[in-house]
Amino acid sequence: MSKWGSLLLAMMLAVAPIAACSSSSDTAGTEEGEGPSGRLATVLGRGSLICGVNGQLPGFSFVNETGEYSGMDVDVCKAIAAAMFDDPEAVEYRNLSAQERFTAVQSGEVDVLIRNTTWTISRDTSVGMEFSPTTFYDGQGMMVSTASGVADLEGLAGQSICVQSGTTTELNLTDQMRKIGAEFTPIVFDDEDAVYAAYAQGRCQGVTSDRSQLTARRETLPTPDDHVILDVVMSKEPLGPAVANGDTQWSDAVKWITYALIQAEEFGITAENIGEFENSEDPSVRTFLGLEGSLGSDMGLPNDFAARAVRAVGNYGEIYERNISEPFGLERGPNELWTNGGLLYSPPFR
Repeated sequence: MSKWGSLLLAMMLAVAPIAACSSSSDTAGTEEGEGPSGRLATVLGRGSLICGVNGQLPGFSFVNETGEYSGMDVDVCKAIAAAMFDDPEAVEYRNLSAQERFTAVQSGEVDVLIRNTTWTISRDTSVGMEFSPTTFYDGQGMMVSTASGVADLEGLAGQSICVQSGTTTELNLTDQMRKIGAEFTPIVFDDEDAVYAAYAQGRCQGVTSDRSQLTARRETLPTPDDHVILDVVMSKEPLGPAVANGDTQWSDAVKWITYALIQAEEFGITAENIGEFENSEDPSVRTFLGLEGSLGSDMGLPNDFAARAVRAVGNYGEIYERNISEPFGLERGPNELWTNGGLLYSPPFR
């Protein structure tokens, strides 16, 4: 063997042990022939999903006096449970405050956070969250009493504004008022219900939050018509599920179950007509529903995970209509499919 051949052989032998040990926990359980691992294995073994929600926000996650949960975020929790267990009720809900939510994910108290949480760079990096697809594109707004005559943020100069602490809302408000040179007095509460109770009592002249939240909360006030949401958007608020960083298999599962709700609407598959699509000859539809291929089993889920989710809660459009459009009359706007001029877009199920 030549001198260069001997050197090459020595290098190959030195590298081989390193390569053999290079797999990380992020990819555990994803090699061919291996089963689920990490949080996915934990959830499957438990037989139920622990979902962190708000619990105080009509339209997104709200628990009534009998303990029943409803809302858009709740339906996404149900979709994940249905995809995994074929049972949308296999969910344990944990009401989390804005201050508690990230610690609950990091500590493993909840499997997934679906709590009107904004995707930001700091939360995606230093806080240690891994965000799934955005399920609601929103923006921060301001609500005032009609009698106040306030028409814009400048009209709130020198006034008090109610806001929830520990949120992007609090930071955005400070930035926007500073930008326009308007001094104000923040009235801050940890609890969301306390924010709106203080506003209803007249302790502050304005209340700020996501525009969807203001729309929903306005309807709970004694006289909704006495309040108006200003025609102002202070921020971008992409809301969606989040899990802990460092577990690719679990984040992939949550991500693609969420995408399945969007893709189902694009295909025109609903909870009511899904049976008809199961007879489709369209290869893309058959792969999506798990009738062909192995997209589900390849990531540790049942092969028909998408079909299970849609049967249980419907597609994205059905979820939006049931929880947002019908009760509050809020148009979809940017939450339309990309084919209708909106921002909702699923990568291919290929």
